[in-house]
Amino acid sequence: MPFELVKYAAPDFSGEMFVNAPDAAMAPAPRDRVAPRNYHATTIFPEYFKVDGRWLLAGESRMDCVAVYENGTIAVREFRNLKQGDLVFTGRTENCEEGIFVYPNGFDGGEGGHDETFAFRQRRTRETAFSKDYDNIYELLKYEREHGYVVWVMGPACAFDSDSRDAFSRLVMNGYVDALLAGNALATHDLEGAYLKTALGQNIYIQHTQPNGHYNHIDTINQVKLHGSIPEFIDKEGIDNGIMYSCVKKQVPFVLVGSIRDDGPLPEVYANVYEGQDAMRECIRKATTVICMATTLHSIATGNMTPSFRVMPDGTVRQVYFYSVDVSEFAVNKLGDRGSLSAKSIVTNVQDFVVNVSKGLGLHP
Repeated sequence: MPFELVKYAAPDFSGEMFVNAPDAAMAPAPRDRVAPRNYHATTIFPEYFKVDGRWLLAGESRMDCVAVYENGTIAVREFRNLKQGDLVFTGRTENCEEGIFVYPNGFDGGEGGHDETFAFRQRRTRETAFSKDYDNIYELLKYEREHGYVVWVMGPACAFDSDSRDAFSRLVMNGYVDALLAGNALATHDLEGAYLKTALGQNIYIQHTQPNGHYNHIDTINQVKLHGSIPEFIDKEGIDNGIMYSCVKKQVPFVLVGSIRDDGPLPEVYANVYEGQDAMRECIRKATTVICMATTLHSIATGNMTPSFRVMPDGTVRQVYFYSVDVSEFAVNKLGDRGSLSAKSIVTNVQDFVVNVSKGLGLHP
């Protein structure tokens, strides 16, 4: 069944509670990186603020930030990016009492409770049937290739198997990947697979551990650093396969953000986590679908900065679809515990998931 985008039902601002609501209060930030008392913390949902009698939508939201009024619009800003004097909205209620309205039901007719194809569902387990989810993902990705921006968030497990590397490469080369967010490990082990045919020293084709294989990933990092960048390494070493190769060849942007455990790291890896977070958010600002696979750290980080909606260039509001895929029930359900209530979880091996998606889209033999 062809995918149809769920239409957004905007609030009816002629209703009594909207008309009678006061204008939202604002207070200046007392100093850089500090919000005023009683600041309003944003959520993943559309949020409206009443200013001079008009309800304004915060167009680029993310959870646990503050709303700032500037130049007649509302910017959602991380606390660390606040400047002294920024006009920050205040108020802790969400149903018009203080001129703030948080709207979680815009994609179910404004009422909630409907059994839509992509309705919110949580606490999914190994016993859940996911066949319908796969069908939805196939149709969603076909739609997004022409109309949206798909961000994939990947852990290193996706690079440990030759079939999953090949399957994801096919997704990249056929236009189903608009940006890739990952850590040092995903890129390292994918490049190791292309360079030495191993991932963490294990052959990615026959799954046998190689002699002295524990050197392979750091040998790969060392060689990439010798060439100065991932694209130069790919060019000079004649790399012709893999996830990073496909991203470079297809000019798909990738953001690699490091952690305290990293070896190396690779030259492109952000060592400053806040610079890395900013780079990730630049991709997320464009995202209409996000698919996270086998990385609890990066999935939660991405979930924290992904709203449930996107305001498109023509002013329309559309839903952002968010999937979390992991073999661990804990990992996929953790997003919901941390506030990413619109995330839909699939409990499965991510290598199988990538291959199945590639096959479902007709890309894989």
